[in-house]
Amino acid sequence: MKQFDPEWRPVAFKEWQLVVQALGLGEQTVILRKGGISEGKSGFQWLHDQFFLFPSLFHEQAKKVKPNEDGSPRTLDSDGRISGKIGFGVYVETLATGRLTNWEEVQRLECFHIWTEETVQERFEWGDQPSIFYAVVQPHLLKESWILKDRDTFGGCRSWFGLPADEGGDWRQMIREAMPSPPICGRPDWLL
Repeated sequence: MKQFDPEWRPVAFKEWQLVVQALGLGEQTVILRKGGISEGKSGFQWLHDQFFLFPSLFHEQAKKVKPNEDGSPRTLDSDGRISGKIGFGVYVETLATGRLTNWEEVQRLECFHIWTEETVQERFEWGDQPSIFYAVVQPHLLKESWILKDRDTFGGCRSWFGLPADEGGDWRQMIREAMPSPPICGRPDWLL
């Protein structure tokens, strides 16, 4: 695990809850992002190389991801949200980040994520220039989720937001005790 700067303040990256689950299980080792309206003039950027995953609820997400290995549909678990609170159970370190502008290169990542090809292609083609940002990651499962009160600052269509460092217990200790998720699906070595 990377050493983090003692001055580092915890941040979260918003991702679909099903993707957070897959990352935590080692079924996914690449995060793909296009960015959008709320990213500002400079567009989406990998602003942090370590972060907690915010499990966002989007009920149609099950239709936009591949089924489980046995063919059954993926289902949302209830761990991410508990009566007005959010559980942050996965901490991530980036191993490599970048941007792909060639569709064939994006297709090579197919076995490293759970999104359907249609979902990825829709993101890739959105906007003025076909492209997609990637991060090859090492997720870590916290022994117990870091539970924070849900708040308005967690909302909106944005990828990144700060987390309250003084709430919910010793998050630094939670990171130190977290277990790396084994990359069951492997990693795209050519991007590292």
